[in-house]
Amino acid sequence: MSAGQPRRRATYDDVLAAPAHVVAEVVYGVLHTQPRPAVPHARASSRLGAKLSGPFDEGRDGPGGWVILDEPELHLGPEPDILVPDLAGWRRERMPRVPMQDAFIRLAPDWVCEVVSPSTQAFDRGDKMDIYARERVSHAWLVDPLARLLEVWRLEKDKWLRLGTWRADTRLRAEPFEALEFELGALWAD
Repeated sequence: MSAGQPRRRATYDDVLAAPAHVVAEVVYGVLHTQPRPAVPHARASSRLGAKLSGPFDEGRDGPGGWVILDEPELHLGPEPDILVPDLAGWRRERMPRVPMQDAFIRLAPDWVCEVVSPSTQAFDRGDKMDIYARERVSHAWLVDPLARLLEVWRLEKDKWLRLGTWRADTRLRAEPFEALEFELGALWAD
């Protein structure tokens, strides 16, 4: 591409052409690739997904009412932006059935969780949170397994409001899953 030519917008074809060992996302027309998550990241995401899926998705001994997925590919907005949160959840009244026809979901979730790492933190906290707000995702959790930290955010009037920050081994209840109390320490690799 020569100077002065407009940059070509990345598309889903670019995501499909990315190597299998990376997570590929398109944000504001730019392809972003990151290596697959490290073990502390994967452990925190897996443990949190397991804690929430039982009572909220499967309805075992809990309130039910959710569809919770690990690393769903989201196509959001008209262009679209292509995001892969670590976890996402939809209230069943908005998504009564999991879509089976595509490899991606066009319906914005009600909750997302990003497990941040030193290499993804700015992207997760910046552009991705901006897109989640634009798409009216009502809750976002940011988990930092190295700092052993959970931040819980709620969207209010198009702005993110931080509801709380929990550290280490704290027991907590957090929106939108406040019906369940859990120990944060269960998410960490050790």
